[in-house]
Amino acid sequence: QVQLVESGGGLVQPGGSLRLSCVASTSILSFNNVAWYRQAPGKERESVATVNKSGSSNYVDSVKGRFTISRDNAQNTVYLQMNSLKPEDTAVYYCVARTYFRDWWGQGTQVTVSS
Repeated sequence: QVQLVESGGGLVQPGGSLRLSCVASTSILSFNNVAWYRQAPGKERESVATVNKSGSSNYVDSVKGRFTISRDNAQNTVYLQMNSLKPEDTAVYYCVARTYFRDWWGQGTQVTVSS
């Protein structure tokens, strides 16, 4: 059973930064890719950023140039660096690890952007 533990969320003012961490209970090299999703109140869950096994990444348009996803294979950790945060980035952020057979989800971490 794979466990994913997110951390790093919190309350930040508009324009501020946060770094989210997702620590896996197993080697992240065993996954095809790892992604960060978010869900805001009253909205559908959306994919924010994905990094695959080779290290290449992609982002939803709304965060391009502001968010960066990265991985530390030795620490079994995937990060999401979030800069220039906006109130519309407020959501619960989830880490998702994927193989061909199934997905594993973390419990989520709350990010609130407000003055």
